[in-house]
Amino acid sequence: MSTTTQTLVGIPWKQGVKDAIPLLGGYIPVAISFGLISVQSGFSVVETILISTFIYAGASQFLFVAMAASGAPLWLVVIMTLLINARHVVYGPNLSPYLNQDKKWLPLMHGLTDQIFALAHARLPQLPEQARIGWYTGAAVLAWFSWIAGTALGAIAGGELTQRWPLINDILPFALPALFFVLIVPRCNNRLWSLTIILSAVTAVILKMLGYPNVAIPLAAMSGAVLFYALKNQRIVGGQ
Repeated sequence: MSTTTQTLVGIPWKQGVKDAIPLLGGYIPVAISFGLISVQSGFSVVETILISTFIYAGASQFLFVAMAASGAPLWLVVIMTLLINARHVVYGPNLSPYLNQDKKWLPLMHGLTDQIFALAHARLPQLPEQARIGWYTGAAVLAWFSWIAGTALGAIAGGELTQRWPLINDILPFALPALFFVLIVPRCNNRLWSLTIILSAVTAVILKMLGYPNVAIPLAAMSGAVLFYALKNQRIVGGQ
């Protein structure tokens, strides 16, 4: 993918918001689902919204609610949540070269999600250096607010929505995976990225089938990263 710097027209954070709008189609349905499940698991509406505000970790929130509702010890809940989010160990170093010229970037990592990473990793290299932190702020904040809003909607009115439209229960689980798929497919424009994505996907599926769903994502991400840098450094993959 070309990393040629492009001139940014307009205010950086507004462009970040504009670029992140397509993410809402995946974020809001899944957030509604979380809000509904959290309330059904015994959490109050306020507690549910606070979980999405401060944890803001997608799959980890579902795990947190399920384990807490089942009476699991707090230390185990924390460990499992950190394990699922271990993939951020890969995300952070890949974005820091584009953001670390500004001291504001570190607190903004609270807004780093799978989809924001995919979008930012493709978009940031194309932007002027002085516009990157503003763009990332706009994109990340919009995604965060949409997640909180979707959670609130699910917690307050999720039961009524699913009763009126039962099909929603079947659609919601596919919204976020479908969105991530759309974001990742454009990366398959050369052999290096294609092989990396294929290895990551196969690793995740195998681990899931073997009964290790909680480590599937971080280990798949790490295996993909290792292959990517190994092939890149050895210059054995063409078509870049």
